[in-house]
Amino acid sequence: LPPVPAVLKKRLVKLVVNFLFYFRTDEAEPIGALLLEHCKITKEEENVFSISFIEEPERKYCFECATEEQCQEWVEALRRASYEFLRRSLIFYRNEIQKMTGKDPLEQYGISEEARFQLGAPRQ
Repeated sequence: LPPVPAVLKKRLVKLVVNFLFYFRTDEAEPIGALLLEHCKITKEEENVFSISFIEEPERKYCFECATEEQCQEWVEALRRASYEFLRRSLIFYRNEIQKMTGKDPLEQYGISEEARFQLGAPRQ
């Protein structure tokens, strides 16, 4: 492990899709956020995990949880939070359903290739 900072800071964290927001314990607004893309989640110790980024491997964020079970839950949730993981999962399950049923599950529910691009279009 890299040297521990002289002062540890207690923060509350909230995972929203692929952003990990962090808050001071006495404030409602986040003081920052980590975008969980191109990052590595590592379990360091029993109840400690870290987040490091491929572009900045020397910069590491360490988090300590109350229990080992809580730490494992966070590690698993954070590993599943990236857009790329969600995209790969969607493609995998879409292909598996198509193999089993012979139908594209998205088109089966009225979402065609054309409609998928139109869903985000601004209304006139």
